[in-house]
Amino acid sequence: MFPALSLPDLDILDPAALKAMILDQQDRFKAQHERYTATLTSRASEIERLVLLVEKLQRMLFGAKSEKVLRQIEQLQFQLEDLQVASAIEELQTAAPAERPVPAKPFRRPLPEHLPREVHTHMPGHDACPDCGGRLRELGEDVAEMLEYVRACFKVIRHVRPKLSCDACDRIVQAPAPSRPIDRGLAGPGLLAHVLVSKYADHLPLYRQSEIYAREGVDLDRSTLAGWVGATSELLAPLVAAVRDHVMAASKLHADDTPVPVLAPGNGKTKTGRLWTYVRDDRPSGDKTAPAVWFAYSPDRKGEHPKQHLKL
Repeated sequence: MFPALSLPDLDILDPAALKAMILDQQDRFKAQHERYTATLTSRASEIERLVLLVEKLQRMLFGAKSEKVLRQIEQLQFQLEDLQVASAIEELQTAAPAERPVPAKPFRRPLPEHLPREVHTHMPGHDACPDCGGRLRELGEDVAEMLEYVRACFKVIRHVRPKLSCDACDRIVQAPAPSRPIDRGLAGPGLLAHVLVSKYADHLPLYRQSEIYAREGVDLDRSTLAGWVGATSELLAPLVAAVRDHVMAASKLHADDTPVPVLAPGNGKTKTGRLWTYVRDDRPSGDKTAPAVWFAYSPDRKGEHPKQHLKL
């Protein structure tokens, strides 16, 4: 941020002293402006370098599945975010000189069409022309869109089953209880899907999910969430088996294994397990069969595991 200039009493200065003071202030301001411009230029160059490097590493993933590359991408993403945040803060806090070059605006993609639109119409605060009092007629409109986020929230679905009795024979009639994903479980299918996607797709551990839900006033212990994950895994077992049968029915498979850190019970340390990936995808050769991928876990990399996976 450029500091405020402190000026002496101009009424008591002679023209020569006034001229010298103006030249001195001009030199100081020019030096500050050059340092500021150099900082912005350096930061912009570093951001551009990191963006290109991240894109290069992401392309490398399609050639070789390297965990080292994944870690490098993650660290570079953190550095890139820090630089972009620092640039945004400095631009807001710094009084921009008139001669400072205006940075190029980033390309802004249009907002997705599938998102619901909530229209807010802002009418002028005048019923008649504020200058002459004449009648106002519609000339056109300016439309601008802003992306907003509606916070996810919990809701309780209450199932009510009235009991009806027959006046003639006293028989009681009642609708059967609706099915639940987990027998006598509290969670609905949407909540279970959210917990699993957060854990396995967004890498959000159950204890952190428990803390997030607590902020909403919903007390869900980690043990409860773990029970839901286990029960849902059993519920999805037939679907996993169907995916495996579909993948293994292909005449050609793409296979690979990836090391994954696994918590070793009892000692609090991690060990290395293996996640085996089997892919069926013949679209490049013109096959219309749906592509699919099947994952299998093993505690080590012994050859007996893929032999068992590929056993017919």
